[in-house]
Amino acid sequence: MVSYVLKRVGQGLLTVFLTISTVFLLVRLAPGDPARAFAGPLASTEQLEEVRQRFGLDEPLLTQYVTFLGQLLHGNLGESYSFAAPALSVVADRMPYTLTLAVAAILLAAVVSVPLGVWMARRRDRAGELGANIATIAGQSMPDFWIGVLLLTVFAVAIPVLPASGFATWSGLLLPAVTVAILQVALLSRLVRREMVNNLAAPWFTVARSRGLSERVLVWRYAMGNSAVPVFTAMGTRFAAMLNGVVVVEVVFSWPGVGSLVVRALETRDYPLIQATVLVTAALAVAVQLLVDLLYPLLDPRVRLGKAASA
Repeated sequence: MVSYVLKRVGQGLLTVFLTISTVFLLVRLAPGDPARAFAGPLASTEQLEEVRQRFGLDEPLLTQYVTFLGQLLHGNLGESYSFAAPALSVVADRMPYTLTLAVAAILLAAVVSVPLGVWMARRRDRAGELGANIATIAGQSMPDFWIGVLLLTVFAVAIPVLPASGFATWSGLLLPAVTVAILQVALLSRLVRREMVNNLAAPWFTVARSRGLSERVLVWRYAMGNSAVPVFTAMGTRFAAMLNGVVVVEVVFSWPGVGSLVVRALETRDYPLIQATVLVTAALAVAVQLLVDLLYPLLDPRVRLGKAASA
């Protein structure tokens, strides 16, 4: 168990390091001058040179990378150009909003997708299940920004019952959470359906039914219990993806999270802020995946992490 955790932590640290190093290189190869973005379009050549010296942008790329690694070892990713504050502090201030949105969306998706997937599996090849399949395919096909604009038009403009943007009250969380959750419901409910169909048709399920157990126990304790590991894995993967993938939704709803921060950082070529955002979100995604792995034995006692690590 301990060796497995250490191995996974090492893999996670390597993943984060390679990710942040790749981003460091790509943002500097991208077109655009961060000095010009910071100083403004009317800045003189002398002013641009002063900005480059201030932020170390006049140094060779390898020197910048070595400096970056040294700062990273001390938990310092430099000062944000646009906020004039430590980049990690800026990201830390915004991260709770993104986490709130992601947690609300995944909980909403779990509450809807699991019963929906079970219902679809128990009514497979019927008219109702066909309609649910069409709805979930539509949910997978629609872009999240289009869903967000549609929800805004209906519930904030045509029927103004919910705020259109921001997070002044908890009601402001509803529309962005539903927007993010729709895709997750479509994906997870189809996964639950597939796993449940396989378990409901398995020989062991027939044997369990012959023992006279109630249908509720058969479906939710036995069939859903055997489906728990892949479903939980998918939820963990989707949650980790949401930490990095709600940029468009945050922009649509003016949500004060990391996604909208990334857009601003890209527009201003704010290298430290981009790097800090990637580092924090990548580390959180790796931590979520590790937590999901460690929870496997609670869902299925047959899983032994120590054996998996030595295999």
